[in-house]
Amino acid sequence: MIDMTYIIFVLPALLLAMWAQAKVSSTFHRYSKILCHKGLTGYDAARKILDDHGLHHIKIEHIAGNLTDHYDPKANVIRLSDSVHSKNSIGAVGVAAHEAGHAVQHSEQYLPIKIRNAVIPAANIGSYAAFPLALIGILFSSEWLINAGIILFSAVVLFQLVTLPVEFNASRRAVKVLDDTELLEKQEIRGVKKVLSAAAMTYVAAAATAIMNLVRLLVLTNRSRD
Repeated sequence: MIDMTYIIFVLPALLLAMWAQAKVSSTFHRYSKILCHKGLTGYDAARKILDDHGLHHIKIEHIAGNLTDHYDPKANVIRLSDSVHSKNSIGAVGVAAHEAGHAVQHSEQYLPIKIRNAVIPAANIGSYAAFPLALIGILFSSEWLINAGIILFSAVVLFQLVTLPVEFNASRRAVKVLDDTELLEKQEIRGVKKVLSAAAMTYVAAAATAIMNLVRLLVLTNRSRD
């Protein structure tokens, strides 16, 4: 049988996620070919931002892959990918500056970061256990299993929602520092904004997908109660 709840609620969000991923890849590819006038690399940009905020202890490492860049707060390391670390391009500088923005957030105890960290354990469990629990609850008419599944998946939604201000704020920090310190010229800043805006859409799509999955779960469980 065709699951119409999946087609109605989840499929549009998944299509949005696919579009967002394609958009960020194409935008980054475009701006990875445009060199920075001052010869700045991704490493240079991240190091400058870190040092300007007194974060001299945070290391920057080179990792394999494309757009696998991330900040590891436990290891105090920013890891920059092949297409970012040593590359002199607007795309590379934008991505690296964004990751440095995350490091600054952690150092300043940015509230949404603290909320997201608190939700992570429940969100991790909910991402793989919520639907099975709810479906088993439907099968055996167990209200507590149904409610447990809904609560756990609500944690997934909360995680995705609180991720949005974290990512948007890191991008704003990156653009502000690059602009204030004049590491990039004005037209280069506009390119950075386009790269980071495209990246932000992937998080919007992830949040939309989580919300639609929760709506689908609520519809399925309400049907079982009728």
